[in-house]
Amino acid sequence: MKVLLLAPGKSIHTHKWALFYKNKGMDVKVVTFPDHYSAENAKEIDTIQLPKLLPGKLSYFSSVFALKKALNDFKPDIFHAHYVSSYGFVGALANYHPFYLSVWGRDIFQFPRQGMLNRKMAEFTLRKADVICSTSHVMAKETNLYTDKNIFVTPFGVELNKFKPLAGETLAQGQTSSAGETPSAPLTIGTVKALSDKYGIADLIKAFSKIHSSTPKSRLLIVGDGPQRAEYERLTESLGISAVTTFTGRVPNDEVPAYINQMDIFAVPSTEDSESFGVAAVESMACGVPVVVSNVGGLPEVVIEGKTGYVVPKENPDELAKAFLKLIENPDIRKEMGANGIRHVKEQYDWIENATGMVELYEKTLKKGMKS
Repeated sequence: MKVLLLAPGKSIHTHKWALFYKNKGMDVKVVTFPDHYSAENAKEIDTIQLPKLLPGKLSYFSSVFALKKALNDFKPDIFHAHYVSSYGFVGALANYHPFYLSVWGRDIFQFPRQGMLNRKMAEFTLRKADVICSTSHVMAKETNLYTDKNIFVTPFGVELNKFKPLAGETLAQGQTSSAGETPSAPLTIGTVKALSDKYGIADLIKAFSKIHSSTPKSRLLIVGDGPQRAEYERLTESLGISAVTTFTGRVPNDEVPAYINQMDIFAVPSTEDSESFGVAAVESMACGVPVVVSNVGGLPEVVIEGKTGYVVPKENPDELAKAFLKLIENPDIRKEMGANGIRHVKEQYDWIENATGMVELYEKTLKKGMKS
């Protein structure tokens, strides 16, 4: 089977899909815009760059000719674009079938609401798609505001051979993972996210400051980087918790499981519905760490309230802090939720099973004889 992915080449999610297909013996190529190109990822997956010859949305039209050439040269069995906006729209203009379209988040929750032109672009793209995929039911429902087609829910799972409890393992700086916690170890609340308001990092910092006074033997671990890092660092200083807060900056993806394993509680207090699935929450549960998430997007779908973690109102540091305290004061509940989370992820979000489901969807499409 030959698959052409039209998506940001530097996205870890794009690369993960492409590598899975390649390892399954499929012939796969990635087509991406120059500003989304990754030379490192291109070493493993053949990647084509689309030109951007015009400003703004006009660049989409100038890219179509190059995309059509790539399609004509490669002649994929499946043409799969990711995002309704940008890549999806360019893919729709190419008029190649079978055309798969995956919605991701802001492209369906926000883009169509930002003016009539955007809405028309989204509706056009969805109309041209033969198969539409969503990682969550809530995002599928949002997509159906702009199309009456069936939306296939295809969760983006995690690699269970990587994301798992790592008892006794240590990070480069010599810190022991929470799975190997000793009685003298501090209790760690943390997250792994880009540092921007979309992910509620300020709410997390404020919530931690509320519980730190009653739980002085606690620390906050924030893994990731972003445009608002300096702002968040200043916030920890103003709240008097900078000495117990660690900002790691960006870390390689293969080191993320070790950082999660340092944590006793994992927080995803996102503020926007474009948090369409909640991969970070699933990764945390796979590591046996209970989660506290906000009630936005697909987060309530992946967390079983009271079983694998807690769901709290968004932009509410007080409620976030209350959930933290429940888990801090009840170590047995933390342990039970951690075990429940591992089982839940194995049953629902095993990456191999989820990705295999997408391949099976491809195969069903080809059996129908759908072709450009």
